[in-house]
Amino acid sequence: MNLRDLEYVVAVANLTHFSRAAEYCNVSQPTLSLQIKKLEDELGVAIFERTNKQVFPTEAGLKIVQHARKILADTAQIKEIAKTAQDPFSGTFRLGAFPTLASYLFPSLVPILSKIMPLSRLVLLEEKSDTLKEMLKQGQIDATFLALPFEEDGFFVQHVFNDPFLIAVAQSHKLANRKSIDKSALLSERLLLLEEGHCLRDQALDLCQIMGSTNEPDFRATSLETLRQMVRANSGITIMPEIAINENKPDGISYIPFAEQVPFRSIVLVCRKSCARKPVFDQIVTSMLEWRETTPKA
Repeated sequence: MNLRDLEYVVAVANLTHFSRAAEYCNVSQPTLSLQIKKLEDELGVAIFERTNKQVFPTEAGLKIVQHARKILADTAQIKEIAKTAQDPFSGTFRLGAFPTLASYLFPSLVPILSKIMPLSRLVLLEEKSDTLKEMLKQGQIDATFLALPFEEDGFFVQHVFNDPFLIAVAQSHKLANRKSIDKSALLSERLLLLEEGHCLRDQALDLCQIMGSTNEPDFRATSLETLRQMVRANSGITIMPEIAINENKPDGISYIPFAEQVPFRSIVLVCRKSCARKPVFDQIVTSMLEWRETTPKA
């Protein structure tokens, strides 16, 4: 058994296909298949069940794949520790954020990060929160922005800013001219939401119950920009995070703050406690806090 064998196993488990896994690992399919077969013979168990149409792990294979992923993540961590021992601000730094934050945060954040670590290669990833959490656990990213709650052991969690919610309505809507809005004014309004899997959807549903409004069951947006277009068309109202609003770019929508008990999402930066890039994490947090203090609010 060697690390290359484990890479082959994980690739097949991820891609559920020997040819695609071989291409991913940059080897021929016969080579990959032979090495996995040798590993199965060595262990005395079948790792994968093979049919003409698909490949999937056996019961024992699932456990083997789980441990293989951890071993490969630990190996990558060892290499990263060695690479960054002299300079944690060099090498590759992989930073994640969820979709309703990434598009609005990253453009402002990249220049800041470039100053912090000019010798580092910055890789930015936009994925849903559950995917980012798993990638962080597996060592596939170094840090990620998430919205609270986050209740996991073994991580540094640093609050970086609060992102208030506003109500977005078409400028032709009856509520459009209000300076602020209380929850009672939203009774029976049709609330447009993102599709399942977005943390903002869950937060909006919680607000639905508080406001007494009803969500639109026949519409699920894949992005905030789709929601914005539907609101502009006066197909309903939605909840928009402040960071996604650009007052200098008119879009035919009125964004109305809540009159009291303003709802918000708490944005945190998270990294593993075992991560060798903790100094980078700390510097990003410090720079972000300074940036938020000097950035005008929407």
